[in-house]
Formats: sequence, structure tokens, C-alpha cells
Amino acid sequence: MPTYVARVRDAKGNARKEKVTAESLGDARTALRDQGLFVQELQENKGSGLDLKKFQTSMVKVSVKDKAVFSRQFAVLVNAGVAMVRGLGVLSEQCTNPKLKAALMEISSDVQQGTNLSDAMRKHPQCFDGLYVSMVQAGETGGVLDEVLNRLAKLLEDVARLQNQIKSAMTYPVVVGSLALIIFLAMTIFLIPIFAGIFKQIGTDLPAFTQAMLNISEFLRSPKAVIIVILVPIVMFVYKRYYSTRVGRETMDRFFLKMPLFGDLIQKTATARFCRTFGALTRSGVPILTCLEIVRDTAGNQVVSNAIDEARREIQTGGMISIALQKEQVFPMMAIQMISIGEETGEIDKMLMKVADFYEDEVEQAVKALTSIMEPIMILVIGIMVGSILLAMYLPMFKVFEKLG
Repeated sequence: MPTYVARVRDAKGNARKEKVTAESLGDARTALRDQGLFVQELQENKGSGLDLKKFQTSMVKVSVKDKAVFSRQFAVLVNAGVAMVRGLGVLSEQCTNPKLKAALMEISSDVQQGTNLSDAMRKHPQCFDGLYVSMVQAGETGGVLDEVLNRLAKLLEDVARLQNQIKSAMTYPVVVGSLALIIFLAMTIFLIPIFAGIFKQIGTDLPAFTQAMLNISEFLRSPKAVIIVILVPIVMFVYKRYYSTRVGRETMDRFFLKMPLFGDLIQKTATARFCRTFGALTRSGVPILTCLEIVRDTAGNQVVSNAIDEARREIQTGGMISIALQKEQVFPMMAIQMISIGEETGEIDKMLMKVADFYEDEVEQAVKALTSIMEPIMILVIGIMVGSILLAMYLPMFKVFEKLG
């Protein structure tokens, strides 16, 4: 069991440090209170050296699905009247994600000390981002925490579904492309040299195409091929460094939006995410400027973030969101028109949700269309790869037949 170090005061008001061994922070705090001590500060004794378990926990990611499941379960407990501390304790015990489990235990301890739930969650940005914390804070302020948690669960479930659709569209070309590349390299490195040696023994001059493929094979089998192995991570590192700059991010994200096939999918995905998140925040009572700041930071594309930031500045000067978004020419015109109608009628949250529903359906259709387009493209690429190998091997045979004739 872990050991905890506490700064406490006894009944006479004397301050001192105490060590206690317990299953969790809550159990440690209870044990100290049973001794008549007032706990001022309590934390786990980390000791010295490498904590392997903590290192493994830090490497784990909290997925959207993990947060969605937690939100749905927590909403049920809050709605049933279960005390918040007890509810957090129950959910932390059954949580399978170690990082989220540790965060929930600490949040439960903080709430037990009198900290607001949103403030306690804000200490764990790797588990609960600004969007999540802001909605929880709005739910606490309005006394509708269970409703907000249900909205959060729905929002996160929609985000997870959207991510899964995009991943499914990318899985097929990536897997097939990787297998095709491996087969091509294997045939180029091992098969072509065998046939080339046979033709040279016969005394046949190799055609230009066969000779070119043989040169590629010799390069891949030589120590010079290490250059490619070294060059790939260098290019990836340079790209990441460039993308980490504001100019690089804007340039690449603008290019992604204009890519054939994928650009339209990226635009529709960004529109659906913007409308869904913005609508959920405004419906939960978060101030509109705060909503736009949160949505800007979670957009996932710098060009889209710039457009949202411009909309935020437009509102600060008394303008309208739809006009600012139209200036940037990032979102589809239909989405902007529907947002404009929502602003005029005063029901922008309902209109945003309708736009989100529409574009999520559009993304689903775009994913299906992209998958159907990618299949013949990948078949064509594989055919070219395999065909080039066969052509390189059969061209010398034609010369042999000519000599025999």
C-alpha cells in the first residue's frame, strides 16, 4: 500500500508531520481524522528513485471514449442523488484507465476538502481539457450538473464516432499501401537480381527498364540504403519542427484543406466539430466569448482556429459570428447561413446542433465515398508495382527469344 505524508495540527493546535499507510488519499485522510488530527496538506510519499508504476501511468492516454463513459456514469449517480465524493470514489474504483483512475482519486480528495469539482478537474488537463472543465463549471453554477454531464457524454460520444469513421477510412489505404510497399521492396531486392544474373550468363543485354530496376535493387542492397533509413526520421523531425511554428501550422493546415479527396472531408469534420462543441457550450450556459475561446483551442486546424478567433473579435466589437466566419471563407456557405438564421432568431444553440447533425452525416457519406474511391486507386497502385517487377523480368526474355529465332 502507498505511504502518504501529511501536515496536520493536533487538538492543541500544534503543527507536525505524520506518515500514514492507506489504500487511497481518502482512506489516509480518514485515518488521520480518526486520530483527532486536522489535515492541512496530504500527498503521497514519492520517495527516491524511478517509480515504474507512475511512469507507466504517465504513458497512458485518456481516450475520448473513457471520458464519455465516465461522464455518462457520473451523470446517472448525480441525478440519483449520490454524494459527489462518494460517486467519484465509486467511479475511480471501477475505472480501468490508470491515469483517469489516479486523477479521479485526487479530484475526490480535493472535493472532500471543499474544492469545486471544476477547479479540481482543472488540475488534470491531460484528462479533462478546457471544454470539459468549462461545461462542468457552468453546470455547477446553474445547478444542472447532471444535465451538463449528459450533454458532455453525448458530445464526446459524437466526437468518438466521428474519429472512428475517419480512422476506418484511413486504415484500408494505409494497410494495403504498406503491404504493397513491402512486397515491392522484397521482389526488387531479392527476385530481380536472380533473374538478372541468369540473363547475364546467357549473354543477353538487359533492356533499359530492367537495368534501371536492377540499379534500384543494387542501391537498396548496398550500405547507401542506410541514407534512406536516416533521411526519413530527419524529414519527419524537420516537418514537426516546422509545423510547431505558427507560420508552418497555418501553411500546412491551409494545404490540408485544399487537398483533393481529403480537403472536403477535413472541412466538413471541422465544421461538425465546431458546431457541436459551440452548441453544447452555449446550451450549458457558458458565456459566448468563452465558448469561442474554447472552440478555437480545440478546432484541430490553425486556419479554422484563426477564423473562430476573428469571429470572437467581431463579437467583441458588436458584430455577428456569421459575418466574421464568412470573411474567412473556411466554413461552407450553408453552415454560415444557418448560423446567421440562428443569430437572428435567438436560437443559435439549436441551429448549431442541427448544422452539426447535418455535417456529421455528410462526413459519414464522405468517408464512404472516400473508401470506395481509394479501393480502385490502391488496386491500380499495386498493379503498377507488381507490373513493373514482372515487366523488368520479362523484357530480357523477349530478347532471348529473338536471339533463338
